[in-house]
Formats: sequence, C-alpha cells, structure tokens
Amino acid sequence: MGSKALDDDSRAVMDGLRRIVRALRVSARAAERATGLTGAQVFVLQKLADEPTASLGELALRTATDQSSVSVVVSRLVDRGLVLRERSEADGRRVEIRVTPVGRAVLRRSPEVTQAELVQALGRMPSASRRNLARSLGELVSIMGIRDEVEMFFEEGRAPSKRPARRP
Repeated sequence: MGSKALDDDSRAVMDGLRRIVRALRVSARAAERATGLTGAQVFVLQKLADEPTASLGELALRTATDQSSVSVVVSRLVDRGLVLRERSEADGRRVEIRVTPVGRAVLRRSPEVTQAELVQALGRMPSASRRNLARSLGELVSIMGIRDEVEMFFEEGRAPSKRPARRP
C-alpha cells in the first residue's frame, strides 16, 4: 500500500472519528444545558426509563459499557434523587434500579443523546463489520499506548453533584 492510500485512509478514519466525537460533544452539551446532567447521565436515565427496573449488569449491557462505569453514573443519579436503588421484592439478593418522578420530569425536557444513537447504529451494523471495527479500534488504541480505564463518554473526572437537577 502506497503512502497516498495510507494518507487517504488515515484522513477518512480521522474524519469519521471527528464526526462521531463532535456529535457526542454537541449532544452532551445540549443535554447539560437542558437538564444540568452530563450526556452519560442522561443516557443512563433514558435507558432506565426504557425498562424501569434493571440490575447494574443488565444496565451495563444496555449502555454497552462495563458495570463499574455505569455504577458510578447511577450513584450520581441516586445522589441527585433521579434514580432509586432498592432490593427486589421478588429476589432480595438483587438490586433494582428505577427512575424517580423527578428523574422522569428531567427526561421530559432532555434531548435524545448521541450515545443512544451510537449504540443503536452499532446494533444495526452487520456483526462481521462490528467485529472488524472493534478489532481495528483495539489495535489503534494499543499502538497509541492508551491504557486509561474505560469510562462513559464525557463523564470522566466529574465529582458527584449533590445539588438537585433543575425542576421543569
């Protein structure tokens, strides 16, 4: 492969990443302006509203993230009174997570976040394409030497907020 092809391919990859990151950033800012929550928090709240009760493991699957990352976001939502964590009446070993009435009010004024669109789009890709994309991104991250812990988009480094979300 010649250097021209590498340059064209590299630019196409960079342009695709730029478009995705920009869409995520714009969406996160819109969510924050509308709700006072991060894009990741709105995304998790929306997923919980889709299915009122879920374990952290189930929620991690629905948000395509790991359990520890979604747990941090859920804790922040609990601190703000937007989500409740309760022992299941059916199975006391299980913790159920659900949106509170205040959380539903926040969702009514929230835009759809790009993270949800990204997860849906990945689900619509053929599995072979998705697998190739995962391998290629993993290789790119490895070559770059990026070893950071995986967190939800635009949620990193934020301390949990104790102030309640603005009411509608």
